[in-house]
Order: sequence, then C-alpha cells, then structure tokens
Amino acid sequence: MRSVVLIVFLAAGLVQAQTRAPQGEGQLDASETLFTVLAALNAGGYDYDAASTANSPVRKQVRDLLAARHLESVEQLKTFFASHRLQDPRAELNQYISFALTVDAPPAFRSRFKPEELPPDVRTLEGLDVRIARFYQEAGIASLWRQFRPAYDQAIAEYHTGVTQALLEANAYLRNATSGFRGRRFQIYVDLLGPPNQVQTRSYKDDYFVVVTPSVEPQISEVRHAYLHYLLDPLALRYYEQLSRLKPLAAFANPAPALDDPYKDDFLLLATECVIKAVESRLAHSAEERQALAAQALSEGFILTPALADGLVLYEKQEQSMNQYYVDLVGQVDLEREDKRLEKVQFVKRAAAKTAKAAPELAAAPVASGAEKTLADAEELYTHRDLDRARQMYLKVLEQTGDKTLHAKAYYGLARIAALQKDPELSEKLFQKTLEMSPDNETKAWAYLYLGRLADAAGERDEAEKNYRAVLGIDGAPASVKTAAEKGLAEPFRR
Repeated sequence: MRSVVLIVFLAAGLVQAQTRAPQGEGQLDASETLFTVLAALNAGGYDYDAASTANSPVRKQVRDLLAARHLESVEQLKTFFASHRLQDPRAELNQYISFALTVDAPPAFRSRFKPEELPPDVRTLEGLDVRIARFYQEAGIASLWRQFRPAYDQAIAEYHTGVTQALLEANAYLRNATSGFRGRRFQIYVDLLGPPNQVQTRSYKDDYFVVVTPSVEPQISEVRHAYLHYLLDPLALRYYEQLSRLKPLAAFANPAPALDDPYKDDFLLLATECVIKAVESRLAHSAEERQALAAQALSEGFILTPALADGLVLYEKQEQSMNQYYVDLVGQVDLEREDKRLEKVQFVKRAAAKTAKAAPELAAAPVASGAEKTLADAEELYTHRDLDRARQMYLKVLEQTGDKTLHAKAYYGLARIAALQKDPELSEKLFQKTLEMSPDNETKAWAYLYLGRLADAAGERDEAEKNYRAVLGIDGAPASVKTAAEKGLAEPFRR
C-alpha cells in the first residue's frame, strides 16, 4: 500500500509545506505573538486550571514575574478582560487564541484581516491590539520571550518525531504529493501558557492552525486528526453534491446522546468527520483495533464511519489518490444496506474520553537568579534602550560568574551597545571576545552576523563574506539570522 519511494516523495512535499510558513517560522514552532497574548491574559487574572499539576512551570513563572512588576498596562488589561469575561473559561480562552492567530507579529499586533473578514469571536475584542502592544513594550516581552524560549524549544522537540511521522503517514495514506492544496498552510504552535491538555484548531482563509498546550504525552493523534481535516475538508466542499446523496441517513444520528449538536445540525460537518474517523480506523496497526475504532465512532453517532471504512479497503487496493478517489468512496455507500445496519445500532451515552495524566515538569527556564537574573535584567534594559544601565548590568555578569557561556552573552550585549553608540572598533573587539568564550549557537550566529555587517560597513568585503558563511555553518542558528547572512552574501550590508 505504501512504498518507500512514495514516503520519501511525500516527505519532500512536507518540507515544501514548511517553506510556505512566515520567514523564520517552521511548520512546528512556537509563536511570540501567542506567548504575548497569553502572558497578558494570565497577568490579567485568567487562572483556569492554574493549580493543575499538568501545567508547564513556565505558566507560573511568567505570571509571578509579571505580577512582581506592577505594570500599568496590566491594570488596563484587567479591566478589558473583565468586561469580556465569559462563563465558560475555555470559551474565554478561545477568543484570545483566535485574536493571537489573526494579528501580525510584535510589536504592532495589527490585524491581518479586514474588519468584515474577522472571525466573530475576535470582532468583540476591538481595542485589544493597542493594549497588547502597550503591554509588550512595558513588560519587556521580547526579553522574556528569549528567556523562556529554551523551554519552548524543548517542548517542540518532544513533538517533532511524532508529528513528522503522523503527517507523513496521513500524506502517504491519502497519496498527497504536496501536503494539501497549493497556497494553503498547516501551522502547529506549541504553547506553554495555556491550560493543559488542550488542542485548539482554527482555519482562516488559506491558513490552518493547531495550538497544543502542555500534556504528559505529546498529543500526536489529535494533531494528526487536525491535519486530516486540513486535507479532507476541501474535498467535502468540492464534492458536496455527491455527499448530499447520503443525507437521508442523517436522521439515524439524531438520537445519539454522545453526538454534539453541530453534527446533528450540519450534515456536511457530520459526513466529513465520518470520513476522517474512517481513515483513522484504517491507519490503526491491527485488524482488531481498526474494527474497534470504526465501531466506537458508530456508537457515538458518526453513522457513516463503518461504511466509509469498508470503502477504504477498496481504495487501498487501487492506485488513485484520495483527491481523485473521493467521489468513488462516497458513491459506493449502499443506502439500503446502511438503513439495515443503522436500525440495529445502540448509541453510547457519552463519547470515549482520553484520560489526561498529570504532566511532569519540563526542564523549563527557571526564574533567573544570580548572574542569570542580572543578564535578563540587562537584556530588558537594552530592549528599552537604557544603554548606560544595561552596560553596568552586563559588566556585573562578568563579575558574578565564571561561566563562559554567560560571559559570551554579556560580551555580546556590550558589543551591541558599542555598535549603537557608533563605536565600530570597540564593537568588533567585543563581538570577537564573544566568540572566544563558549557562546551558545544562537549567540555565536548573531555575533558572526554583526561582524559581517561591520566588515561590510568598513569596505572589507572578503572578511564580511567569511563571517556570513560562518553563520550558515552553525547548526541550530535561527532561521532569521541565516536569512540575513544569505542576504549579506548576496549584496553588501548598507547602514
């Protein structure tokens, strides 16, 4: 059914899908915009499931750090959040995730949509963009984001293998060569500031988003389910007329107590979910599990699942992709046969629930102390361009610790200050000093990039190119830095 050649081909398609994401952002990533909005929400008093041991420790650390600063912008946000509070705390969270996914990156947080295009839950949040932008600046979120980014990177790493395998498996089964339809994007964000054990999905124009919050085990099956929606939803719309032939069966779903009302009210929604559950059943590893999953879906009210699962057996024996075979899959459903099957079904009262375990602590960035706290304070002062105080704090780091990696970050900070104060000779020496320490890959990449730009500004093109190439040779260098280095190689940097 699946050859090695096919999977390799589809893996290339997955890489192509990743390249359509915004510059510097991977298909599986974290979002500074989402971090900012949920940091504001937590600081503003949102505490749903805050006591749960399944939370990431990052959530409490960010809450505590912001609470200690007594920010005026937070007080304004508290008033805003209070006036938009919903009885269901999950629905309250939903609207702010929607907001975060529809605005541009910091520091402006401008909407990416025309007012009439905004989703309904975002339209009610008029004025939040201005408040969030003010909070971002006053709270020094750029520095806070850098401090906690390692915790996000660890959480992303825990998802990477499982997500890659799940997406490749879905692509291989549906025989998609391009991870969906051209021009569309499937983006997964790992979030550590929301309540645990949630998977939120959104579809805006050509973008499909999945946001996952902390859980004891990566929520891979839920991500795959969302990805199947991304791939199969357009087919349901395209072949709505063919699907409508099955609509007389919808009446059988009405008595199912475990089936949510939206599925009873919208046949297209019900039919699409049945297709997805049928595919999921066929992706199971054993015949017993495949049969059990189809039977479970039927008992919960997804009435077309067994018939579609039967049709997928035939699909697997031929060569067409699902894009081409979808009409045949729907067309092979025998209404009379399904009438007889559905007359005998006994629906369960509740849908099967996945029990969430308590999450172990991630090795998240701790609340900084000693030299680390001094360095974080220096970065915040630098962000606000309080350069004299920032310099003092960077120098203090050199006195507080012998850790060469922290020394590298301190020299890097001092080098940037010298560059801002128009002292290129001192700046170059300090960037070189940064590289003589034991810098992490991100700091190393930025130092080489700055050295390349300084060399370009001095007319030393060979030296500039040498430094830009050094950036490209660093494993784990941020994509944005590599992109800047590639531009530097393409044309000299201009001040």
